[in-house]
Amino acid sequence: MVRNSGEIDGKKFDVAILGGGLGGLQCGYILAKNGLNVCVIEKNPLAGGCLQSFRRRGAGDTICEFDTGLHYVGGLDEGQPLNRLFSYFGLLELPWQKMDPEGFDEVIINGKSYLFANGHNEFAERMTEYFPHEKENILKYTALLKKVGESLPKSLSPKSSEDVYTGSLFAESAHKYLTETIGDPLLREVLSGTSLKMELSRNLPLYTFAQINNSFIESAYRLQGGGNMVTEKLIEGIEGFGGSVAVNCEVTSFAGNEIIINNIHKVEANKIISDLHPAATMNLASESAGIRKVYRSRINRLENTFGMFTANIALKPCTVKYHNRNRYIHKLKQGKSLWDAAEDYANGSTDITSVLASYYNSPDSSPANQEYTDRIDLLTPMSWNEVEQFQQSSVGKRDRRYNELKEAKLEQVLDFVEEQLPQLRGNIERVYTSTPLTYMNYTATAQGSAYGIKKDCSNLMLTLLTPKTPVPNLFLTGQNLNLHGILGVSMTSFFTSAHIIGMENAVKGLEF
Repeated sequence: MVRNSGEIDGKKFDVAILGGGLGGLQCGYILAKNGLNVCVIEKNPLAGGCLQSFRRRGAGDTICEFDTGLHYVGGLDEGQPLNRLFSYFGLLELPWQKMDPEGFDEVIINGKSYLFANGHNEFAERMTEYFPHEKENILKYTALLKKVGESLPKSLSPKSSEDVYTGSLFAESAHKYLTETIGDPLLREVLSGTSLKMELSRNLPLYTFAQINNSFIESAYRLQGGGNMVTEKLIEGIEGFGGSVAVNCEVTSFAGNEIIINNIHKVEANKIISDLHPAATMNLASESAGIRKVYRSRINRLENTFGMFTANIALKPCTVKYHNRNRYIHKLKQGKSLWDAAEDYANGSTDITSVLASYYNSPDSSPANQEYTDRIDLLTPMSWNEVEQFQQSSVGKRDRRYNELKEAKLEQVLDFVEEQLPQLRGNIERVYTSTPLTYMNYTATAQGSAYGIKKDCSNLMLTLLTPKTPVPNLFLTGQNLNLHGILGVSMTSFFTSAHIIGMENAVKGLEF
């Protein structure tokens, strides 16, 4: 791994990739595997974007590893889409742990619990137990999820006429579909209850909603270890194929085939892929880059999804029971829906209505301790408006008001989950908090957005980006295009790479 920008100064590459998040690393892997001289350029000391993990003190002298974004993945059983993609990238070798197939997700609405089971039939049966009067509608909904899941691998086939970018379900509203298909309002909330994996808005495309929910219903897994394991594996692959990954190398501008790093050093590339937020890409593109003002304006006008407040909590040993599932805790006020939250945050609301609780225990814990959790992550949406005033400050040098804000938000979150997690507050050993500002600083994501650009089924021409840009040698990748999440970004990396080497070459060795 290159750690000094001077080591790549003056070098020429077939492809330079701006940003070493999951999408950038996967594009680097695909292209290097196909014989191209590739360099992934990352500004931080560690590549990975939201796959980065960090180590902090836990209980006693122990060191805990906390994830920033990789909480669980879906579709990893044999033959399923992510399994096939991860097989291509050599990621199946990592220590994946299957979550409880009887209830990998628990949705709690106003104190009442609903378990999501793995498998389309099993999921439908479980939902029908809760809502027997909605059996036919549940089956209709489940059939849609299955159809979307089956379309994903087909879209990567060089001979397929199916295109994930032009699918009709992108032009349909998920909210409208649920309203028209599901009669029981409570069931609509339950089916939307894992909503913290995306931002629910009235114009969220049905395809996005269905694709994400389907992948986890197929199967759900946690990684026993930090997301950095994924990053390290991809970097190992890139370098094994002759490519390079350069860290501590901040791209400060680019135009044509020329890329300036750290304002000093220069590299050249025939093709450039940006894994950065498209707005950040436009900011780095110099006036001579050939990008018209109308395109820059379009990109800069795009809205972003909400950010997250995250509490990474290390617990006292053997105090809080481990759950091999995620728990989505919601408290809805009279007349309010989960689908109102995005608009409320956009309007400046600071109320907490939903929290995701993820449980972890160390893989090397003694058998006696496996029933207890070492760490709990608590996540809740947070508006950029709450932290915007501090954006000019630097990490570690924030105004005391920022720390006070984080402390107050943490107390809000702990109060919110107390009914469902009564043992939590009294058994906290240490807690580390982050806000959308933290994510912006470490991942360069606009406004610390959790899921990138907000997709709008009523305005696809504006919000649905393809890898191609108006500049012939510049391409985009990552969660800001059309599909977010681990599966979505992995798919997109192939679409992007195909624009350079052709889909047939990009998917060579990918068993679909």
